Amino acid sequence: MLSTLTSYRMISSDMTRSLDRVAGEPVVKRETSYYLANITEVKSIDDFMKNDRIYNYAMKAFGLGDMAYAKGFIRKLLTDGVIDTKALANQLTDPRYKAFAKTFNFASLGSNTTLLPAAQKAVVDQYNQQQLESEAGSQNTGVQLALYFARKASGLSNGYQVLADKALVKVVQTVLGWPDTVLSGNIDKLASTIESKIDLKSLSDPKELDKFLTRFAAMYDVQNRTANSTVPNLLIGSPIQYGFSSDVMAALQSFKPGGI
Repeated sequence: MLSTLTSYRMISSDMTRSLDRVAGEPVVKRETSYYLANITEVKSIDDFMKNDRIYNYAMKAFGLGDMAYAKGFIRKLLTDGVIDTKALANQLTDPRYKAFAKTFNFASLGSNTTLLPAAQKAVVDQYNQQQLESEAGSQNTGVQLALYFARKASGLSNGYQVLADKALVKVVQTVLGWPDTVLSGNIDKLASTIESKIDLKSLSDPKELDKFLTRFAAMYDVQNRTANSTVPNLLIGSPIQYGFSSDVMAALQSFKPGGI
């Protein structure tokens, strides 16, 4: 098995090519074609909810596929919209729901909602990204987490944003070497500690993000032993014994205790 860092870089080094590969997969291509051909016919929340292929595609695009069964909850989310501070979308800590409600904002935009680019190509792009990350995760969860974090990093400015997202928490927890018990502590103190140990705003810089994810990948492999296996060498046809790869060892040797 390749190290988490090697696998992540194989995908992220040319994201356009990686996403094009996913978009060209038969199942993805078929579902995307259906979505684009039919989304503009969806004029209301009722239309949206009763077309399972459209609905499921949209949910997956926002990383909410595991909540597709909760149609009553999603209907409430869309019915409330996003303007009222008491709307469901504004009460939830998970930002995916508000993003979903903003894109499918039937409450404010009515039948024009699905005519906007945000409900068409933007959703398709998100679907392909989610599919890419999901496929990577089927081989190595660490790679999926790294890809997800890279996608979200530029929008991070405080510890509360991290704590509101389970995937982001897992990445930060891994980098900081925190046991699960730490996460049961006071949320304000946790947020403050994250901000003191990681310069979140600096992660919008690709170089800083790469250093951060290099550390994450190395720590992930150490903690999960994903690099400790025998894999076939496809070039010479014989197995190679892997311990920690050279990129992991280099990353570990550059670490300094007490933060990034």
